[in-house]
Amino acid sequence: MNKISLQEKYELIDEHWDPKIIGSVNDMDVKLAKIKGNFEYHTHQDNDELFYVVEGELIMKYRNSQETVQKGEMIIVPKGVEHKPYAEEETQIMLFEAKGTLNTGDKRSELTKENLEKI
Repeated sequence: MNKISLQEKYELIDEHWDPKIIGSVNDMDVKLAKIKGNFEYHTHQDNDELFYVVEGELIMKYRNSQETVQKGEMIIVPKGVEHKPYAEEETQIMLFEAKGTLNTGDKRSELTKENLEKI
């Protein structure tokens, strides 16, 4: 049982949209990522996702609406809901997702990250 410095972990992340695992809670992975610009619309049919903004601002886009999530705020995207994360400026997020959740959900693309690195 060791404490984790989020800032030290973020310093190990060089690319946007490249989540890293920093730990696990029961059957959930705790991930960190730096994001900037557009991701892609996707759905996780069987799992909810929790996005917590550590630094910056996340805009969670849905087909008919969007929600702005500021530093210190979080949003839970329910399973089956199509969504597209976006950040105008570099933003640091923490995610809580079921182990094995693919970052692009039901889609495969150049943004898909499999076998995530643990840092």
